[in-house]
Amino acid sequence: MCEHSSMFSLQKYDFPAISNMRRSHPGSTNLCNFEKIKLEKMETKTILITGATDGIGKQTALELAQKGHKVLVHGRNKVKSEDTAAWICETSGNDKTEAVHADLTDFDEIKALAETIKARQLRLDVLLNNAGVFENEKVILPNGLERTFMVNHMAPFALTLELLDLLKATPGARIVNVSSMAQSGSIDFDNLNGEKYFDPYNAYAVSKLENVLFTYKLARMFASSELTANCLHPGVVSTKLLHAGWGMGGVSVHAGAQNSVYAAVSPEMEGKTGLYLVSKNPARSAALSYDKKVQERLWEISLALAF
Repeated sequence: MCEHSSMFSLQKYDFPAISNMRRSHPGSTNLCNFEKIKLEKMETKTILITGATDGIGKQTALELAQKGHKVLVHGRNKVKSEDTAAWICETSGNDKTEAVHADLTDFDEIKALAETIKARQLRLDVLLNNAGVFENEKVILPNGLERTFMVNHMAPFALTLELLDLLKATPGARIVNVSSMAQSGSIDFDNLNGEKYFDPYNAYAVSKLENVLFTYKLARMFASSELTANCLHPGVVSTKLLHAGWGMGGVSVHAGAQNSVYAAVSPEMEGKTGLYLVSKNPARSAALSYDKKVQERLWEISLALAF
């Protein structure tokens, strides 16, 4: 029987200050008291994929489920997440598929999603930050952030940090961020939120650069641990995002999913970190992405906004 419950309560909360990257909460009754849990590397991995109800994310979830992995299918809408998880379960024959949901424009829901996963899962082998948007118009959310910046960068930033304890407690865990070859070669820290001007292509390109900067910062932070962080270009794939932004098609979602599947579970990627992958091979990202000062500044700004 397929697991696809995604119920959780949304409670108002204050983001706590991060100290030593969010050690387990004192007095917690969930499964985050990792000092008492001894985990080992497993062939069957538990994998959370954001934006998994459509396009590349949905295909990636299907193919990982077909390989026998436990896939947590995330979507913004509860019903669509559950329907997608049920379809993947039926199509793959894998009854370990589960649905989770959260609106990635809302920090409260991101927090609740992370808490739900930490309460349910003993381990998290892979966090695949796949969700992304292309906005033709500037949209300022209730939290004051521009939608492209929020969904494409701030959401994976906040979700990753909320799940760090669980990831660090899982031997050989991987963080995989889906970027794009469309990443910008520059970043204006005074215009992250479209304060001075908004151009949809620039906003998208900068958000994809931010994915790479975030990945490289994580890789440096955890270089001495088993936790790895890599990013990738999925290809020019025929998805709703591509049609919305460029009005064109591309390769199939099956082809587009291959780089994500490779980064998530390939034995060849074990222990490898700080890479930008194109067609399963390391490639050069934008020159600016290697600038540690730029990585640090984005990290500090993001931390202040999210926590």
